[in-house]
Amino acid sequence: MRISRAGWAVMTVLSTLIVLLAARYASFDPSAFFTEQRDTYLRHELPLGVHISGAIVALAVGPWQFSARLRRRCPRWHRRIGVTYLLGCVVGGIGALLLAPVAYGGAVARLGFACLGVAWLVTGAAGLRMILHRRVADHRRWMVRSFALTFAAVTLRLLLLAAEAAHLDLRTSYAVIAWLCWVPNLLLACWFTRAPGQPSL
Repeated sequence: MRISRAGWAVMTVLSTLIVLLAARYASFDPSAFFTEQRDTYLRHELPLGVHISGAIVALAVGPWQFSARLRRRCPRWHRRIGVTYLLGCVVGGIGALLLAPVAYGGAVARLGFACLGVAWLVTGAAGLRMILHRRVADHRRWMVRSFALTFAAVTLRLLLLAAEAAHLDLRTSYAVIAWLCWVPNLLLACWFTRAPGQPSL
């Protein structure tokens, strides 16, 4: 479950860029909103604010939990960042569930984002439960899976850019991306964190 320095750097840079991009939404400036969702966001500013604030925190601090040096040299800070990360996931996940019923892209997209919100909350809760029971290896596995779902904020935007570059119909592609932004992430995380001796997924 170790991550290379290059992989960690790419993950951290991409996460930080999306944090900076998403921070514009916190200003509630309509010009910063996703055009197709602008009117919806204006009618649902509270759940939008809840989701954005939690997701920004989780995405900003999440990569630092993968720093072996931080865990080894500053375990207290690792725990503090972990608590902050989980709080961000809880707040962001609740906001995601509140926003899912009004997501752009129709019923398929709404179901995709709702499932993402549930999976985000479940993996975070499992990670917390494991560490409270001192099952450190299992805790790490679940937290990798949790961050794979947090990282959906990054893959969502990368996939939207790819769809735009390919001149795909936005509404149709958005419904597909609502699933592609997190399901492959989670499957890869489960594969990489499988227990020794277990078969590949």
